[in-house]
Amino acid sequence: MEDDLSLDLEELRHLQTIAKRPRVLSLISSEIRNLEKQANDAASVAPTPTLVPVPVSTNVKVAAEPALKYTTLGSFSWDQDTDKVKIYVFLEGVDHEKIQTEFNPMSVDVKFHDVQGKNYRCAIPKLNKEIVPEKCKVLVKPKKVIITLVKASKGNWLDLHFKEDKIKPNLDKERDPMAGIMDLMKNMYEEGDDEMKKTIAKAWTDARSGKAADPMKSYR
Repeated sequence: MEDDLSLDLEELRHLQTIAKRPRVLSLISSEIRNLEKQANDAASVAPTPTLVPVPVSTNVKVAAEPALKYTTLGSFSWDQDTDKVKIYVFLEGVDHEKIQTEFNPMSVDVKFHDVQGKNYRCAIPKLNKEIVPEKCKVLVKPKKVIITLVKASKGNWLDLHFKEDKIKPNLDKERDPMAGIMDLMKNMYEEGDDEMKKTIAKAWTDARSGKAADPMKSYR
């Protein structure tokens, strides 16, 4: 396009030298100025550089962050009232901003990060009874941390951890009626103290020898 403009200008300038009538000279001069302007505009526009995409290597290996190690807090104290349970964790130097909590209806997991250079964890995978997660909280004291669990239903817990009721006899109607009582005696024997074990062993022996038709007679 620049070559065409140059040729047009050259021819117009030649015509300008031979033209004699004022009107023709004015038209030629106007067209020369117009073409000169186009030529200047074309020269001022810089060519747009072609962007060549740089290939990104997909083989770059990013080092994975090492998994945090925790010291499990196996011993802590707790108390309760009818509405809530409080767990007392005796740790000094705990930063509230570095505590990670996970409260679920039947479990609790509290992690303490960077406590004097170590990470600690207080976790109960299955609670005795259900709690209300959104109402539970953690309070940091200078020498201890108090974890408050709000009970879903009022009452006293026998333990923090869930335990199956082993004292409940099997009431399967298709079984021998005495089988449930035998299961009950077996559970009482396993859970009882030495005196209880002696008493149950004697009742068991008497029942087998026929001295006592009912092994639970001594408990009535």
